[in-house]
Amino acid sequence: MHKPKSIKELLGTGGKRLTDLQVKSRARTSTLEHVRAALPPTLAENVVSAGIEQGRLTLGVATASWAARLRYVTETLKMRVNETARADIHSVRIRVVPPRS
Repeated sequence: MHKPKSIKELLGTGGKRLTDLQVKSRARTSTLEHVRAALPPTLAENVVSAGIEQGRLTLGVATASWAARLRYVTETLKMRVNETARADIHSVRIRVVPPRS
């Protein structure tokens, strides 16, 4: 009987799927940091997720009212994130994300 591998060992050896997931997670974290840095503090703290796929910046916000406020600054946000993240964003999508339990 073999000794079971620890979580650390499993994550360390990874594999392609796990490696791809880690890369995607890091990219989303970086994008979220760029987005928050480009926004006023009160608005930034209500953006809970961000990611860029195929030229679309998708933002997750805490409530519909914050989504509405964010829509007023999408053009400025798009320009700033394009500049700081060296991205090629063509459109912005805003979603209300249900709170985590």
